Amino acid sequence: MAEFKEVPADAPATEKVTVWFENRFPTAFAEYKKHLSEYYAPKNFNFWYFFGSLALLVLVIQIVTGIFLVMHYKPDANLAFASVEYIMRDVPWGWLIRYMHSTGASAFFVVVYLHMYRGLIYGSYRKPRELVWIFGCAIFLVLMAEAFMGYLLPWGQMSYWGAQVIVNLFSAIPFIGPDLAILIRGDFVVGDATLNRFFSFHVIAVPLVLLGLVVAHLLALHDVGSNNPDGVEIKALKNEKGIPLDGIPFHPYYTVHDILGVSVFLMAFSAIVFFAPELGGYFLEYNNFIPADPLKTPNHIAPVWYFTPYYSMLRAVTDQMMYVFVAIVLAGSLLAAAKAKLPALFKAAIVGAGVVIVGLMLAIDAKFWGVVVMGGAVVIMFFLPWLDYCEARSIRYRPSWHKWIYAIFVINFFILGYLGVKPPSPVGELVSQVGTLIYFGFFALMPWWSRLGECKLVPTRVTFAPH
Repeated sequence: MAEFKEVPADAPATEKVTVWFENRFPTAFAEYKKHLSEYYAPKNFNFWYFFGSLALLVLVIQIVTGIFLVMHYKPDANLAFASVEYIMRDVPWGWLIRYMHSTGASAFFVVVYLHMYRGLIYGSYRKPRELVWIFGCAIFLVLMAEAFMGYLLPWGQMSYWGAQVIVNLFSAIPFIGPDLAILIRGDFVVGDATLNRFFSFHVIAVPLVLLGLVVAHLLALHDVGSNNPDGVEIKALKNEKGIPLDGIPFHPYYTVHDILGVSVFLMAFSAIVFFAPELGGYFLEYNNFIPADPLKTPNHIAPVWYFTPYYSMLRAVTDQMMYVFVAIVLAGSLLAAAKAKLPALFKAAIVGAGVVIVGLMLAIDAKFWGVVVMGGAVVIMFFLPWLDYCEARSIRYRPSWHKWIYAIFVINFFILGYLGVKPPSPVGELVSQVGTLIYFGFFALMPWWSRLGECKLVPTRVTFAPH
């Protein structure tokens, strides 16, 4: 048993209360010191580092508003849409809670996309932070599942038909596809069983996984330490007390610093909630204000904006696109066999594997490969720590032309997102096919292009200008 701390009789009441709790709950105080007051973060954080704390804030908003929505929502195919209307019209302040939740869903993806982009440009996925990045990608994947299941719950036209289209994609998986689609739906069509399943996962199962991953993400981050815009390890230089020379305690410095980001975010968030909760049909689609009708298909079915880049990649995979993939696989296997310093037998095995893959690609329907491409677009990000071979972590010290590659990647992602909102067209299909190749080329060719060029000299200490 730990020794109790004594407090002077004339000490302030706050100190007495604090010591009383610390004597009886020392673990909480030890964790507070480890993760806040004695967690030393680099002193050169910039505005890109607001988005991690903002993601945590939006998660809290979603949980709290979700709890209040569940109090009045009915997970029944005959009552779901009416219960949402009841929340909007009859529940005191129900409209505000619902709009906060719907806007929060889009806000979550905005801050998460920006948070991931910051990790990309500053090399926050590099050693020793590989596990931090993997947990982050897992959070993104689970967040997509959570958003998709929540999207069905209003039981509007776009909710219903969007779920119908996406769930039907699983039927394209060879052998197990049809049974898997029925298992997910709980029926032969999207219906009451599907709604109940998605409600259960959206409210209970997936949030628990999400919270666990968030905790793992933060613990892994605080074990290895935060990255910074210079990509310099602050733990390399410490004073006689073992404190990093370029580090400052996260609390109070960055807890106060983050108030600026939170204030700006809440102003933008409130402006959308009160003045434009639909945001032109991107945050809340107009078809979703119509009750779900299994007998009437909307003219154009599209997911919410944060899924549209991946939806574009799904639609880009046609029978003609498969021939491009076949050519890429064959060329890649031949190049790998030619470059690898292996015995001839192993080189033949590499080429043979490429031929087998090509055979499978031609034998299986393009719809299935579209699903593979859509899923692969997320999964490939998990391998980023082992694809980047550049000597410098941060974009600040990489060759200048690297910035153009990142710019092309971002612009291409926006274009794919825009095309995913629009109805299919021959020109849009071609552009999305090129965009899909650019997206995967960015990652697949990274081991090659990241080695090229001469990096600038990386400083031993962080560069910091007080402001």
